Amino acid sequence: MTRPQSLRRQLLVGILLPTLLFVGVNTYSLHRQALAALHTAYDRTLLASAKTISEQLDVRGWDDMAELRAIVPYAALEAFEADNQSRMFYRVSNLRGDLISGFAELPAWHGTIPQRPPYAALVDFYDDRFRDQPVRVAVLLQPVASSEGRGMAVIQVAETLELREAAALQILHTTLARQALLLALIAGIVVLVVQRATQPVRQLSSDLQARTEGDLAPLAAPAAPRELQPLIDATNAVMQRLSRLLAHQQRFVRDASHQLRTPLAVLKTQVQSALRGDLPPTQALREIGDTVDRATQLANQMLALAKVEQLRQQGEVPVTRLDTVLREMALELSPLIAQGDLDFGITTDAAPIHAHEWMLRELCRNLLHNAIRHAPPGTELAVTLLREDGEAVLTLADAGPGIDDELAARLFQPFSAGDVRTGSGLGLAICQEIVHALGGSITLANRQADGRVLGLDAVVRLPLADA
Repeated sequence: MTRPQSLRRQLLVGILLPTLLFVGVNTYSLHRQALAALHTAYDRTLLASAKTISEQLDVRGWDDMAELRAIVPYAALEAFEADNQSRMFYRVSNLRGDLISGFAELPAWHGTIPQRPPYAALVDFYDDRFRDQPVRVAVLLQPVASSEGRGMAVIQVAETLELREAAALQILHTTLARQALLLALIAGIVVLVVQRATQPVRQLSSDLQARTEGDLAPLAAPAAPRELQPLIDATNAVMQRLSRLLAHQQRFVRDASHQLRTPLAVLKTQVQSALRGDLPPTQALREIGDTVDRATQLANQMLALAKVEQLRQQGEVPVTRLDTVLREMALELSPLIAQGDLDFGITTDAAPIHAHEWMLRELCRNLLHNAIRHAPPGTELAVTLLREDGEAVLTLADAGPGIDDELAARLFQPFSAGDVRTGSGLGLAICQEIVHALGGSITLANRQADGRVLGLDAVVRLPLADA
């Protein structure tokens, strides 16, 4: 099992790692710039040394026949050697490379003068090795003229790198110390900011852990940052759904235990009566069968009521044709229609609904069953399904006596049947739960003319999927 990552650790790593990488690159860049600056400064010293040597040169002869002479004491270079940390060497030669003065083992120059020298002189700088030590060399092409001749001298001045490297290391150490101090400051600030930023999360966690079992009240965190509000709102929405599910479960258990107790008690009494021989066996079995049928219908309707809430929680809802389901249910209940000798008529328009097929089947079955059961024999029962203003309007119109206002106010409540001998009182409650889950409405209203009740209209309105 993968161990969950710490938000605080992710923030610290996400902030400090790029900062450390940037500081490392910046330090390297600064070190390179420092070396370039040191080379520029000390190269100027090498050029000054070469020019000092050029002042000690003399010439006899002209151009290619010129003979250069140099009297350069080594003490002339001591002024340019800093604190004995570096040593300087020189070599003076002509253009052919013939040694005139200086260190013969210093490699002769074979390069070219840059097109744009860094100084107003014919000078070139390069790195080389001398006596197994790295050196920085300056080459100056110096014209030499006198009353006795004219020629060109090649002056090479080499310097060991101890002083440059020591200065570069000093700059590097100073830079690293400052960068380390900067990193420590950034790390401290990041830790402090992350600690404060995650405080609301820890507080919410503490509040949730301190709650008692079953406490699904919404989270109250007015001081939480805006970034946490969507999480808090989503958590509250989940807790609201859980609270509704828990209340529905408790209500289901309470209703089931209460409503099933009566038919089971009646069934037990009937069985005991049959065993005593109080009734003829056929009549006793018929009464027991009726009681079992009512208990079975009650259990099925209670399970249907619970399934409505279960389907309500599902995310994706398919599109189902209400007109097709309505006609199938009418065909399924046609024996009851024939038994009641009803003048049945059905008219439907195409009505696609965002709903599970089971919900629409249960809705149509309960509405049709109630209408068939309460319609007087030999009367008319009209079922219409029309499209009106983006809604599917289902109307079941019977020719019965209608209902009074007191009964109409409580018919949609569970276990509130108009006649407890013929129903459990859950049919219309199931219909109302389904309709509300689909975002619609259901009403029962007496159909009147000239102050006389002509029948009852059950009207269901559901939003169309293609509206």
